[in-house]
Amino acid sequence: MKKGLNFKSAAVAMLLCSMVACTGKTSTSGDATCCAAAGKGQCTEQCGSDCGNECNKKTNCKINKEMTYSKKYTNADFYKDGKFQQDVAMKAMKDMFDFYGVPFTEFMGKEMWVTDFGLGDFENVGMGGVFWINDAEYGYFAHAIYLLPGQMIPEHAHVKTKFPAKHESWMVEKGWVYNFSEIGDETPNAPAIPASHGPIKSKNFAVQKVGDILRLKKLETFHFMMAGPEGAIVDEWACYHDNDGLRFTNKKAAL
Repeated sequence: MKKGLNFKSAAVAMLLCSMVACTGKTSTSGDATCCAAAGKGQCTEQCGSDCGNECNKKTNCKINKEMTYSKKYTNADFYKDGKFQQDVAMKAMKDMFDFYGVPFTEFMGKEMWVTDFGLGDFENVGMGGVFWINDAEYGYFAHAIYLLPGQMIPEHAHVKTKFPAKHESWMVEKGWVYNFSEIGDETPNAPAIPASHGPIKSKNFAVQKVGDILRLKKLETFHFMMAGPEGAIVDEWACYHDNDGLRFTNKKAAL
């Protein structure tokens, strides 16, 4: 009886140790143990599909909740012979979705788009997006904005056409952004604006984090957002979006 009890105690102890190693709450053996315990398919590409590679704080391992997303793609990936490779841009977006646990739905497969706005610098100036709805009859619009790490939307305004000037509001779902406006005093310590974009009018900004909701400060004013180093997924709600009312600071930019 005593030997049987000792055997059961040892088995329970081993089980508890393996659970602790997987959660990583008290383990001091590093993230490699955590990833190994996670099992096949639980880590991103940088950890390896079989979790056989070492995971540390410089890689995107899902099992480690302290991890942050980081840049993986550059213009060397996004352009071939000077031509924008939309398939690679979509691959980069899907990689970010995978990290943040965002499902790529059938609707997204049909309706999602990526653009460099014709500026040839998708790494720094570009976006992905999907219009969930854009209803001219009832005058409302729902949009998801997808920004890779450090990526900005070109500065722009929405002016009145046969439709009212677009008013909009935004909420960050994942990551964070600098939300810029031409309304307000210049904010110090602004991030560098990519040379491919050129000068901006919007010098006031707020750091917008997950759950924060901001509104366009005034109709027909210039504004833009730039993702932080973790990338960003942002919800937008607005009046009907009429592309004819879109005005970019950089006259070469187009959507």
